[in-house]
Amino acid sequence: MTKPDQIRRHTLSDGDVSVTLLSLGCITQDWQVPLQGRRVPVVLGYQDPRAYLRNPYWIGVIAGRVANRISGAGFRMNGENFRLPANQPPNHLHGGDRGLSRQNWEMEADGARSVQLRLVSPDGDQGYPGRLDLTVTIRLKGHTLTYEMEARSDRPTPVNLAQHSYYSLGAESIRDFEVTLDADRYTPNDPDLIPTGQIEPLTGRPFDFRQGRSIGDADPEGQGLDMNFVLNAGGIRVAGNGLSLEIETDQPCVQLYTATYLKPHEVPLAGQSHRSFAGLCLEPQGFPNAINTTGFPVSMVTPDAHYRQISKVSIAQIQQPSADKII
Repeated sequence: MTKPDQIRRHTLSDGDVSVTLLSLGCITQDWQVPLQGRRVPVVLGYQDPRAYLRNPYWIGVIAGRVANRISGAGFRMNGENFRLPANQPPNHLHGGDRGLSRQNWEMEADGARSVQLRLVSPDGDQGYPGRLDLTVTIRLKGHTLTYEMEARSDRPTPVNLAQHSYYSLGAESIRDFEVTLDADRYTPNDPDLIPTGQIEPLTGRPFDFRQGRSIGDADPEGQGLDMNFVLNAGGIRVAGNGLSLEIETDQPCVQLYTATYLKPHEVPLAGQSHRSFAGLCLEPQGFPNAINTTGFPVSMVTPDAHYRQISKVSIAQIQQPSADKII
């Protein structure tokens, strides 16, 4: 179990942008960008790193070994059954309550703009097979933060990592944020938020974000969204509060979650209030529950096939066009 005095913190900086990271769970604690002459936090976070020892909303973490849900808290592979903690009964969520996001990683800074985090997850950790050697390199260049995740294993094991920041863009609510997703299809869920195994078109659905749509228009009843979109070749864009957010990823899917169940838990970063719709999660990932779903490609690591994910997140002030000069 991680002790409070073991948590390390490092801040990346480039010009007027800074990002603070924690060794606990590879957490992105804070990200400050300029907005109208001041600097604002654009991700939700807690002021005290020790608050993340109790982080029921997975704020800012790298989730895994397998992000999202695994139905029935287990799977069968190569004729063997593997049982996982049912931390969201009866299912397994984000690698378990003692998964990668709850462990203290080794942290090594590489100058002002890069940091590398390493962790060895032993065979049987949270029920998963195989020793997993993980490396996460996080780099800041200008307004772009790059997460490069790698994993190697000594035996076959599923791996599906996801970065789990709640993007607020400095606003109190994300309901009026304009979202554009290059995704024609999504994976419907059952009542427990487990994919049904179908992949359906988005045409005609209120949460079709291909042409750009606000969260409020996509969810007019305010019930919240928590769904997986199957990406095309394009990226992910959000505009709100005078800022733009863009995500480029090599992953096949992205989970969009509107913080429906977020509640106050610990002292937040200055100026923030943690409640429903206070942040927008956009989590690049493989297909959820693929290990238990026929037809979904499984992100599997073997001694000969390693895991690698690169996701780039850019947040910058929207430049307003200058008015024509009147002569």
